Amino acid sequence: MLTPHEVATLMLIDDAAPNLADLDHASIEALIERQLVHLEKLAYGDRLHITPRGSDFLHALDKLH
Repeated sequence: MLTPHEVATLMLIDDAAPNLADLDHASIEALIERQLVHLEKLAYGDRLHITPRGSDFLHALDKLH
């Protein structure tokens, strides 16, 4: 089960690919552990990507509304 803050973080990552410094690191860690996002290490900085599992979660959440 995700916390509301983790869900909001996942939505932000999906929507805007924000700067990692602007996000809560505990939420990012939880999302990585649950395989909802993937952290890509790049020469110019790290980048978060939504995984297929994360995308499925967001689609299911969207259907609830």
